[in-house]
Amino acid sequence: MTRALCLASVLTLTIALPHAQEKSAQRYTEQVDVERVLVDVRVLDDKGHAITGLAADDFSVKIGGKPVPIESTMWVGGASAAAATPAPVELASEDERPGRLIIFLFQKDFEPSRLTGLMRMLIESRNFLDELTPRDRIAVISFDYHLKIWLDFTSDREAVRRVMQHDILFGDPQPVEQTSGVSLMRRLDAMTASKTYTIEKALHRIADALHGLPGSKSIVLIGHGFGRLGWTGVSMEHGYEDARDALMAARASVFSLDVTDADYHSLDAGLQLVSRETGGFFARTHLFTGQAMNRLSSVLAGYYVLFLARPDVRIGTHDVKVRLTRRQGTVLARDSYTREK
Repeated sequence: MTRALCLASVLTLTIALPHAQEKSAQRYTEQVDVERVLVDVRVLDDKGHAITGLAADDFSVKIGGKPVPIESTMWVGGASAAAATPAPVELASEDERPGRLIIFLFQKDFEPSRLTGLMRMLIESRNFLDELTPRDRIAVISFDYHLKIWLDFTSDREAVRRVMQHDILFGDPQPVEQTSGVSLMRRLDAMTASKTYTIEKALHRIADALHGLPGSKSIVLIGHGFGRLGWTGVSMEHGYEDARDALMAARASVFSLDVTDADYHSLDAGLQLVSRETGGFFARTHLFTGQAMNRLSSVLAGYYVLFLARPDVRIGTHDVKVRLTRRQGTVLARDSYTREK
């Protein structure tokens, strides 16, 4: 997988008409136009709340240092963005629109400075779950010495709550059934997960499972970090770059919440790096746990899709810079684009 796939993607969503025996199931598919590039962007005000109502003229994009025309924008989320350019995608009705796809990935470690923080975040997750809409789908995964699947994408908040409040710490995963609609397990089964022994490989497996599902996806990584501490600082393990590229290809942003009870530690470098490169954010949780979860809720409220003309850059990887032109705010977006031909 390459970074080119992460930005060149959906320009048309179509509803596949179901078979007569499956009239209740709507299936969304994506069509790719290689002459267009898209960038998923989240915009926050100084209080950390999502800014809505922005149009194409409110953004500027440079790829490889060259300005790229923005052809249109689309807001995807719960709030309305009346000023946005009319969406190039139309769905049948509001009730049929797919909700957010959110994966909670918990790094489990019973080292005291990490366990206490993990328990705090599991408790704080209750408020986040209360804000979910009926269309949102949550999957729950954990990683200790290997990857474990607790829940495939589901809208059953009580099932999610039960896993987060009890099972993650005190139970063992039971066999999980693949959901009939949007499914993480269609490409990531329990056997494959059990043979995934590093967090880098775990992220890669998750990205592969998300690839092809519609829209932007959010991975909430609640953990203590990764990477290797050496004489020159922290370096990423083998497999990180492939995992990052796979995440970008799947349009998956990582939001890292560091549970370590410390103002600073070496392994948070991995959390910060993967969040920055995929368009997410990093936050420490040991002092203001509730604040970190509130920020997560605000960021995941929605995002803009910027539809761009194909940039006139050479073959290779180039920086992506997204700025606001008429407003003040923080912009979160993937930081690179790769042109292959």
